[in-house]
Amino acid sequence: MTGVAVDLNRHVYGALDAPITVIEYGDFECPYCGAAAPVLKKLIDGSDGRVRLVFRHFPLFQVHPYALTAALAAEASGEHFWDMHWKLFEHQAKLTDVDLQHYADSIGAGQVTGDAAQTFQPAVEADYNEGVSIGVKATPTLCVDGRIYTGRVELRALRAALGLNR
Repeated sequence: MTGVAVDLNRHVYGALDAPITVIEYGDFECPYCGAAAPVLKKLIDGSDGRVRLVFRHFPLFQVHPYALTAALAAEASGEHFWDMHWKLFEHQAKLTDVDLQHYADSIGAGQVTGDAAQTFQPAVEADYNEGVSIGVKATPTLCVDGRIYTGRVELRALRAALGLNR
């Protein structure tokens, strides 16, 4: 991947200028990430623009056989990334290439499998390598303003940790 510049903050959900940033290192096939997805969505949607979510891929391909192809498909969905993101977490048990393309077609994204997806390998690899460099070992791993969050991924705990209950 040498020579390829990748914006690690390319997938932002919420206000771009939010003062608090939560970074999620996630895997679309991970059941814990699937459980965290609606919690994080509620957190951002209910933050009045104070919190934004940055998603970074951390496919645990050793234990999740479809995690990497799902990450590539999400990247290939382009401007439809967040629609694809939520759809992949909704349908974690069905992540074959046929399923991925069906989801892409349903949201208006183009081709997201095969050669079209492979061009996004450097982006997924950059996310993964960044996670490894800061000590990510499992998914979901959340970082809040540069620090790994070790609390529970539940709305009340996250709001308290971010100082949103005041």
